[in-house]
Amino acid sequence: MKLPRNVTGAALQKSLRRLGYEATRQRGSHVRMTTQVNGEHHEVIPQHNPIRVKTLSSILKNIAQHHKMSVEELLRELDL
Repeated sequence: MKLPRNVTGAALQKSLRRLGYEATRQRGSHVRMTTQVNGEHHEVIPQHNPIRVKTLSSILKNIAQHHKMSVEELLRELDL
């Protein structure tokens, strides 16, 4: 499955709220999102426009692994 090429940091941050993620800290253009769902998990989201594909791929793989789902299922859940 192809990853979307035009995802911004703000859009990803907004979508992650559906999985219980909240912004817990920011340093420069990077925001740390944290969830307590399925145990605590942190992910750093760059506020870039758009996020580079390799960076987005890495972020989505980490989140999908934490929530025990595939990247495809995660993309459907996040509606990206």
